[in-house]
Amino acid sequence: MVHILPSKALYRGRRLIGLAALAMAIATLAGCASAPPPDGAMNQALAQLQAARDAGAADYAPVDLDYAQSKFRQAQAAMASRKYDDAALLADESRADSELARAKARLGAARAQNTAKSQENSRMRVEMIDNHANDTVPIPNNVQETETVLPEATDTTPPPVGGQTEPLKDGGQ
Repeated sequence: MVHILPSKALYRGRRLIGLAALAMAIATLAGCASAPPPDGAMNQALAQLQAARDAGAADYAPVDLDYAQSKFRQAQAAMASRKYDDAALLADESRADSELARAKARLGAARAQNTAKSQENSRMRVEMIDNHANDTVPIPNNVQETETVLPEATDTTPPPVGGQTEPLKDGGQ
C-alpha cells in the first residue's frame, strides 16, 4: 500500500488560508469597534438642552424644546444599544434643536420685555398728562405783567345829541 502524504506546499497553502481568514476576522471585529461612543456629542447636546431650559424655552419655544428632548432620549437609547453612529447623529440633532429653542426663547423674552417697557412708558405718559393738565405756563421772572391802557382823549367836547356826527374838517379844503 502506498500512502500519499500531503506535500509541504499544500500544507503551506492551507496555513496561509487560515492566517488570512484569521486576519479578516480580526479586521472585521476591529472595523465594528472603530466607532467610539459619542460622549462629546452627548455632553454637548445635554449642555445645550439645559441652556435652552434655562433661557425659558418651556415658555417661549415648547415645541422646539420637546423635539430636542425627544432626540436626546433617542440618542441615549442608541448609546445603550451600542449604535454609536446613530447616537452621534441624534445627539447632533438634539443639540441643533436645543440651540433653536434657546434662540426662540431669548427672542420671546426680549419681546416680552419690550412690550412691558412700552406699556410702562404709555402709563407714565398718561400719568404725566393727567398731572399737568391744569398747569399754566409760568411767566418768567424777568417779564412784568402790565395792563394795556388806552390813551386818554384830548378832545373834551361832548358828542352831538341824537347820534349825528359832523363830517371831518380837512385842513386843506
